Amino acid sequence: MKTPSIPKIVCIGGGTGTFVVLKGLKQHPCKLSAVVSMSDSGGSNKRIRDEFGLLPTSDIRQCLVALSDENKEKGLLRKLFMYRFEKGEGISGMTFGNLFMAALSDILGSQEEAIRQTGKVLRIHGSVIPVSFTKTNLTATYEDGSILNEEHVIDEPEHDGAMKITDITLNPEATANPEALSAIQSADCVVLGPGDLYTSVLPNLLVTGVPEAIKQTKATVVYIMNLMTKYGQTYNFTATDHIKVLEKYLGKRINVIIVNNSVLPPEALDLYAKYHELPVVDDLDTAGDTYTIIRNDVASSIITTKSSSDTLIRSLIRHDSEKLASVLLSILNKTL
Repeated sequence: MKTPSIPKIVCIGGGTGTFVVLKGLKQHPCKLSAVVSMSDSGGSNKRIRDEFGLLPTSDIRQCLVALSDENKEKGLLRKLFMYRFEKGEGISGMTFGNLFMAALSDILGSQEEAIRQTGKVLRIHGSVIPVSFTKTNLTATYEDGSILNEEHVIDEPEHDGAMKITDITLNPEATANPEALSAIQSADCVVLGPGDLYTSVLPNLLVTGVPEAIKQTKATVVYIMNLMTKYGQTYNFTATDHIKVLEKYLGKRINVIIVNNSVLPPEALDLYAKYHELPVVDDLDTAGDTYTIIRNDVASSIITTKSSSDTLIRSLIRHDSEKLASVLLSILNKTL
């Protein structure tokens, strides 16, 4: 009898959404790769870019930690890499992991090699691949004609967050990391999201060569629908609105959409409502479309808290790692 091959899964995104997916999948037999956006410019990433001249490392760090060995002393290392300093002039708000990789980049003379060696230190179960090594910034154009540059400004707008984004680009144009393209092309499953549509998922699809690789791969392409809308990005967006934006870059390439159908914690929803953010309305209909919709309970019941020194707005409600892994593996079992 032929031994079944280990499936190759590529997760594309950045931030806490990709962290959640990777954390669940690493517990199962599969070959994991995370293709991570490299245009973040907020929080400690801004200082990494401005003061060290490096590409942003926070999303890379989160993916490395998600894939890391959690046993014994490696579990302590994992906590260390996520540690955010709350004291110290000039260091408050920075994470140990970001500083570690900045130092290692200087020692090795290569940020790419520093990422690779950090993966060895953490004994990660998979690989973390920057989508590009081009130093670039995200630029958003809004329906009133205004333009904002840099991801953190788009992510936490000072303007009317109800305005729609009509165009999103990278400036300058970014060229794909060949390793990222190779991973996508050889994958059995490509997972997009969850995560902020315009600042976590789309920055990867704006990199030259990435949309083409996704269109050409034989992999099953899965999109994990966000739980909540995002003021300043997807204000009042329904599930269909999310898909329409993705199809602008990928065409009818998405095969499966995972949508949460469980009730979210009321106390968290009350907090989100203060920021004009609501659960994403499921208005998807497969009639005439090429994708399958899987509706399942994939939300975590835990309300997330953050460090007091973390100046960025973070999601309170997240997907459940194990629930997502179970659904994704069931999709693979049907297609392989």
